[in-house]
Amino acid sequence: MSLHRTLPRLGRTPAFAVVSLALVVLMLAAGAPSPLFVVYQAQWHFGSAALTAVFAAYPLALLASLLTVGGLSDHVGRRPVLAAALALDAFAMLLFLGADGVGGLLLARAVQGLATGAAMGVVSAALVDLQPLRRPRAGVVVNSVGPTAGLAAGALGAGLVLDHLPAPTTVVFVALTAALVVLATLVAAVPETVTPRSGALKSLRPSASVPPRARRAFATAVPALVATWAIGGLYLSLGPSLVATQLHVQGHLAGGLVVAALTGAGSIAVLLVGDRAPRPTMAFGAATLAAGVLATLVALDVRSVAGFFAATVVAGVGFGTAFFGAFRSVAALPEPHERAELFAAAYTVNYLAFGVPTLLAGVAARQVGLLPTAMVYGVVVAVLGLVALGLGLRRAPATSPARTCPVTTTVTS
Repeated sequence: MSLHRTLPRLGRTPAFAVVSLALVVLMLAAGAPSPLFVVYQAQWHFGSAALTAVFAAYPLALLASLLTVGGLSDHVGRRPVLAAALALDAFAMLLFLGADGVGGLLLARAVQGLATGAAMGVVSAALVDLQPLRRPRAGVVVNSVGPTAGLAAGALGAGLVLDHLPAPTTVVFVALTAALVVLATLVAAVPETVTPRSGALKSLRPSASVPPRARRAFATAVPALVATWAIGGLYLSLGPSLVATQLHVQGHLAGGLVVAALTGAGSIAVLLVGDRAPRPTMAFGAATLAAGVLATLVALDVRSVAGFFAATVVAGVGFGTAFFGAFRSVAALPEPHERAELFAAAYTVNYLAFGVPTLLAGVAARQVGLLPTAMVYGVVVAVLGLVALGLGLRRAPATSPARTCPVTTTVTS
């Protein structure tokens, strides 16, 4: 007898809770390696270039997965795609456990990217499908806050384990493996919200485009998208190393705190901006991001630990609100049948900005040093933030949305 027939079907609210938890745990798993990379770097003696290559493997694999299997659940159902993605992520945790060098980390991080990319589309859709009828915005809220909150908790939790428990890398990845396996099993009890239909193989063909009615708004949003995801990539890949080598903070908890400060502040900020108009939200976020990043560079230059973390929180507020406003400014413009390809185009920009600049920063750090690289990287992001601020303050084009729809935004790092 198959597993999905032996488990009783969950009601709508418990099923929503399972999918929400799956999203948070996926992001916990994505954030947990960030403070651990410093440990691996010390153990295996590899430089910043190799570190950023390991990091960049994740968003690039995630993008490839998203562009191919992102819409598969519309054809074969939500349950099988989500269960398979969770199982694949559990396998990635086992690869982390067995890694004995940079090659093993690259493979584990790439498999994790494939798993997370496969899960992104189905989780976003399932949360809207299953959101409680009395809370019609619950899916939007979880999609917006869950990823960054999960990243923050994953990085912070891994830092705590590193400082206080024996065999910390084993503890972290065994716990995540168990959680992912349990969730993959529980998904079998989630009611299916999609009737399987033909076209599954055709849906695997990569596609991304911006419909004509959304092109001007999309071009306006690009600097904000690039700035936010580029600074997220820098913090998650090199943030713990900057704290350890430039600020000389002892203990691995600090590496988790720097990631948590950025992503946690972003989560809270998204909750606070609520339904405010997207373009002013983007402009506010872009200005705050630029100010926070520049303040962070000053704090690094004068070796101020308190200043660095305070500036990171400010940058995190900008990170969350600039992305949220930019994404919302384009998400409601296309016709319903154009949305999937528009989202694919937006995520293509996001993950290229997340991975490629970080990889280049790793190469530059080997040549000129970590601090000068971070300084130049931060200035470029701040300039992009100011460009996004100027574009956000311009009058929006007189284009009415095709249809009012709930907007879900998912940040995965």
